[in-house]
Amino acid sequence: MKRSRRVKLVLVGGLLAGCDGSSRPSTHNVYTNNHYIAGAGYYHAPFRDWYPRPYNDFDPRTQQYYYGGQWWPEPNQSITNVSAPTAAAVQRFAPVRRGGFGSSARSHSVWS
Repeated sequence: MKRSRRVKLVLVGGLLAGCDGSSRPSTHNVYTNNHYIAGAGYYHAPFRDWYPRPYNDFDPRTQQYYYGGQWWPEPNQSITNVSAPTAAAVQRFAPVRRGGFGSSARSHSVWS
């Protein structure tokens, strides 16, 4: 029984780790096609960047496929299905530092 309990704990731990909402793109991680990160979008591994639509998304109206930020008449057939993003791609999603409430009160304007 101990063995199945350990397996359950590992599975539950993996599920909880996947629920982490604070994940940000990183050049230290590798991502598969269509890995989604809120605020970044869908990862396109051959292009090492995030886009607003899934990789090879098909539009039945136009009969085109979306990849690399553009629409194409044929799906992309790259053998790359996992990669690390470029530094430029990650930089666009870096956390923004904000002063918070009252930061305007710290200005040093002199009224005359």
